[in-house]
Amino acid sequence: MRLRSALLAATGVVAALGLAGCGSGGDAKAVPPTATGSLESLAAEVKCRPDIQTDADEIRQAICKNGDGKFVLATFATDRGQREWINDAKDYGGYYLVGRKWVAVGDDGVVKALRGTLGGDLETGADHHAHGG
Repeated sequence: MRLRSALLAATGVVAALGLAGCGSGGDAKAVPPTATGSLESLAAEVKCRPDIQTDADEIRQAICKNGDGKFVLATFATDRGQREWINDAKDYGGYYLVGRKWVAVGDDGVVKALRGTLGGDLETGADHHAHGG
């Protein structure tokens, strides 16, 4: 299943970016209306040139880097596919900026900075810091 393969690839990128780190303080900026559009148009809004990793009917996913940092940007064909992807990915920790049929995944500061341009809702993955010995 392409969506599962994309999820596994994204979680590898999430782990590589070190997204399970500690969060930073709050952010008092006004949130703009949530952006919509293709992966390329969303990437253009946040001034990144997307490095496409997955280009399938169900999901398009890219690694992006801009002045705020490195992040994963994904667009989805359906709301249900997006929610399933997010629910599975959140098991790996990380910070998620969620819009209609798109998600940006990065560290806390990057996701908050992207929200200043793209709008959207902030979600946080599982916290694994309490685990271990």
